[in-house]
Amino acid sequence: MQRTPSSKINLLVIDDDDINIFIISKIVEKTGYDVEICAKHNGQLAIDYIKDLLSDNQNLPDLVLIDINMPILNGWEFIEAFEALDLKADNDMYMLSSSVYENDIEKAKSYKSVKGFISKPLSIDRLKELLEAVN
Repeated sequence: MQRTPSSKINLLVIDDDDINIFIISKIVEKTGYDVEICAKHNGQLAIDYIKDLLSDNQNLPDLVLIDINMPILNGWEFIEAFEALDLKADNDMYMLSSSVYENDIEKAKSYKSVKGFISKPLSIDRLKELLEAVN
């Protein structure tokens, strides 16, 4: 589906920290884009959400921001579970983490679903770039 500049962008934030989710929502407001945010506090909740969307024939999120360190199913485990669904989805996924370890950055590159690694905190300019890419 071709998106018009004014169409709504669906953003899925997978992060167990409510403060980070709040900050991202405030940054989204400052971008000027029409964004619907859905937040899940761990990878398992996010996978369940995606499966529910699929079973209801709804569109998957356009943009997914994934924290690495979370309970139940961490960011890496989420990506593995997502890729196991073997979807032909066209969505942009980014690891968004406070990790500064080079091995985490390299590991993110090893997943076909992950478009990149972003260090926290997320800036308004970086989020605008991500939203522009999916818009």
